[in-house]
Amino acid sequence: MIDYRASMNPKVLEIKPSGIRKFFDIANEIEDVISLSIGEPDFVTPWHVRQEGIRSLEEGKTWYSPNRGFAELRKEICKWFSRHYKVDYNPDKECLVTVGGSEAIDGALRCLICPGDEVLIPQPSFVCYEPLTRMAGGVPVILETKAEDAFRLTPEALRAAITPKTKLLILPYPNNPTGAVMRREHLNAIADVLRDTDILVLSDEIYSELTYGDTRHVSFAAIDGMRERTIVVNGFSKAFAMTGWRLGFALGPEALIGQMTKLHQYAIMSAPTTSQYAAIEAMKNGDSDSVYMREQYDMRRRLIVDGFNEMGLPCFEPEGAFYIFPCIRSTGMTSEEFCERLIHEEHVAVVPGTAFGDCGEGFVRVSYSYSIRHITEALSRIAHFVARVRDGKA
Repeated sequence: MIDYRASMNPKVLEIKPSGIRKFFDIANEIEDVISLSIGEPDFVTPWHVRQEGIRSLEEGKTWYSPNRGFAELRKEICKWFSRHYKVDYNPDKECLVTVGGSEAIDGALRCLICPGDEVLIPQPSFVCYEPLTRMAGGVPVILETKAEDAFRLTPEALRAAITPKTKLLILPYPNNPTGAVMRREHLNAIADVLRDTDILVLSDEIYSELTYGDTRHVSFAAIDGMRERTIVVNGFSKAFAMTGWRLGFALGPEALIGQMTKLHQYAIMSAPTTSQYAAIEAMKNGDSDSVYMREQYDMRRRLIVDGFNEMGLPCFEPEGAFYIFPCIRSTGMTSEEFCERLIHEEHVAVVPGTAFGDCGEGFVRVSYSYSIRHITEALSRIAHFVARVRDGKA
């Protein structure tokens, strides 16, 4: 009998499965479940974008693209980024088209991190940063962000965490799961800490187009002196409702993007051709689609924040992405217990805050990338559950 565990990479064995997918899988096994657990836009990819993908198939354009992605797409990505965030990149040397933003994150970490290098990771944050850092041989250094700081990374926390082994800072804003954003003044404060160091930055800006209020998203690469040390990760999943097309991109200095491209050549070869043709159309003519979706999410955001506050589960008001991160400590339950009971007793799926780091204990992540009807019904069920718990009837 083969001992498969003995043959496995210990780093892989040590990694825990995603806490998000656990509750997604449970939800699929129970009838009448309202799932607010996955960051999946309920919008369909805009027709004019789908149409370009369909046209490419009808015309037989099913060949490999260049490793970096089609030249036209890279050109349009750089034009889009310049138009929205006022940072210019050379499409031939400083842009790489990837299989989702996830590949760009993994590629950047594998290219930059040597065994023992420390990677600073603000948490709560998306589930992939810590395990991918470990897989690259790095040492994750967790920077706990707090509700009283609007879940932003503070310059004081950053400065205190830097050591001679610090190689990289991950900036995951707008943030999943909290919905926190870093405005220009906050990014300037972070930049001031980094200026006299050699620390590089991986700025995950996949939710950049889902920033609410009168002030739009600011890319960390737009901060004075930060472009040359920053790899920006973005993509099409959230802004254009193109999750299943699996397409993202990385922007950064030529020396860094060149090495990521080399890794991409061997691991992936090239991103899906059909998706790239659709993405060209999204970059050229999709701005109004993103605006419409952002406005709809904003309406849902206000509804769900008010709903949780009214049921006595205080909720930091998110300024980006499409998640809220309410505190459930008043129920006397752990995050895991709250989610387990809620899905089995009221058939509503949300995600424990601990899926995004240990400091997420006492919170749950709730996605509002769903219809008003689903959100309203879910709020009613959650309020009923909380009331029963507090009355001692459950």
